[in-house]
Amino acid sequence: MTTNQIRVTVQSVKQVAPMIREFTLTAVDSTLFPFSPGSHVIVDMLGPEKNYRNAYSLLSNPNDASEYRIAVRLQEDSRGGSVFMHEQVKQGDELLISPPANLFSPDWTAKKHILIAGGIGITPFMSYLPELERRGATFELHYLFHSQQSGAYREQLAEQYGGQFFAYDSDAAQRCNIETLLTECSIGTHIYVCGPEKLIQAVESAANEMGWPEGLVHSEEFAAPKPGTPFAVTLKSTNQTIEVGEEESLLEALEDADIEVESLCRGGVCGRCITPVAEGDIEHRDGFLSESEKSSNHCIMPCVSRAKSDRLVLDI
Repeated sequence: MTTNQIRVTVQSVKQVAPMIREFTLTAVDSTLFPFSPGSHVIVDMLGPEKNYRNAYSLLSNPNDASEYRIAVRLQEDSRGGSVFMHEQVKQGDELLISPPANLFSPDWTAKKHILIAGGIGITPFMSYLPELERRGATFELHYLFHSQQSGAYREQLAEQYGGQFFAYDSDAAQRCNIETLLTECSIGTHIYVCGPEKLIQAVESAANEMGWPEGLVHSEEFAAPKPGTPFAVTLKSTNQTIEVGEEESLLEALEDADIEVESLCRGGVCGRCITPVAEGDIEHRDGFLSESEKSSNHCIMPCVSRAKSDRLVLDI
């Protein structure tokens, strides 16, 4: 346990959709930190053979830090984290989490906020809504889901927000026309999208084609590192060599070897875990480095990126 982690108790576990479980967490021997809308925490899952660390958005009311609530979707291609949360974590268990961090906060200068959620991507917006209401902000929530898998909280949201809430159930052949939605936005509107990569790309592509300024479209995706070819990494300072398996990230391999690397999002967007590279070819998979930084081959985001070559030498 690192010094900044918080010990929490699982107060309750609730099935909120066919493939989504909600976990309510309270502090064991301290108080929980206040947080802002869009915040997330990293949950440490100490398995019998492997430890997992996944980021989950806080869906609690930011004005009440007496408890944290997160929701976890069981992923079909899970590397183990979502399976652990669904099958191993029970009421009364203790977990370790990081303090909240925020990479997806609302822009309060916006005249209107359009929230577009895909499946489990509803979670950060659950913390947006109380604050949007408290500020008297103008907003709409558009929720895309498959009711046979996700769609958590849709009845609650429909009842609470009425004409500000729009639901699109793909299993009922309901579709959201992204182009039409963006065309109808007034000047000063900001768009926020969270969900699968395909949805985020569709919104960003439509906005680009319509000439939306980049700063008006905000997105967040907590994507698990994709598998790849195994490789070895050597630390230049100590000559220690660490093997990275096909189903683990470079960051996870370093952590398993007790090499401390600062991280925040674990999804290739925040830049916190950037690591210098002395030798080797890099397969860049992040959304943080510029094209020139990627082509220089001098740094890597170990949370998602891997080696193209059989070996990397890290300048640490």
